[in-house]
Amino acid sequence: MAQTKTEAAGLMSNKMHNKPLQLLNDWLSVRLSKEQLSWFDTQLDKISRSNSDRELHITLGMIPRKLDRADLYLTTRELTAADCLATGWHPQNWSIDIAARVAVICHLADHRPDRFNETLIDLCRNADLAESIALYSGLPLYPQNSGLDELIGEGLRTNIRSVFEAIAHHSPYPANHFDDNRWNHMVLKALFIDSRLAPIYGLDKRANPELARILCDYANERRAAGRPVTHELWRCVGPFAKGDMIDDLALAVNSDNHTEKQAALLALSAAPDSRAQTIITEHSVIANQIASGTLTWDAIQQQENTGKAA
Repeated sequence: MAQTKTEAAGLMSNKMHNKPLQLLNDWLSVRLSKEQLSWFDTQLDKISRSNSDRELHITLGMIPRKLDRADLYLTTRELTAADCLATGWHPQNWSIDIAARVAVICHLADHRPDRFNETLIDLCRNADLAESIALYSGLPLYPQNSGLDELIGEGLRTNIRSVFEAIAHHSPYPANHFDDNRWNHMVLKALFIDSRLAPIYGLDKRANPELARILCDYANERRAAGRPVTHELWRCVGPFAKGDMIDDLALAVNSDNHTEKQAALLALSAAPDSRAQTIITEHSVIANQIASGTLTWDAIQQQENTGKAA
């Protein structure tokens, strides 16, 4: 009797013992054909039985051709399930091949726990660009341990923005596992490679005085070189702004760029220095927007997204 799509999905599900793998299987099972599901299940079995990494490499390499690179287009319900599994994990931009490759790694964690770190490190160091993005994207779902610190550091040091963002964006891993030093360097690196800060989960919660000082120094260096300063960095400065940091924000308030002016005033609204309120009151329209709650960091981000779309 021919195997139905539901039965093929069930074969995969029966072998899954962890929630990340179950969730990824749910997403794949409604997007893949029964032939694709059968192939994937067969490959997972081969990986489980193999004493070498040959089948693992073959499977990861063949996934885009066998299963497709199409976007997952996750529903609101599926995204909610992702956030429930790992708060702060938002895989809204994932594709089928990313989900399948991460599922393979989650499967590997179940069947080779003693060699998991060693194998994942080897895979990342020998991966092509698409594989690197997929493997790093799965960090919130892998077994959490300090043994992967060096690997994560390598990913953050890259100048390939898509690889960096696979770690830094829409993932709770950095906020939950990085100390202040690594967190601060990640935020600064994002600015150096022209990556957005807004998609970094925990950006407000993990802001700290040292980061505020680092970002002000960065902004001053940019100004001295006649280069633009992204409005996003003021978000991490505001809660700790005092003394010359207030002067830095005042310069941003006087910017010809309306978005930067809004961001600087919004940052000043969180500043502990009494001079901040004096500056804010000189800009009554924006001050009223801040006071009413219509001007927020999310609202500024939405303005930016709308402007780019236009």
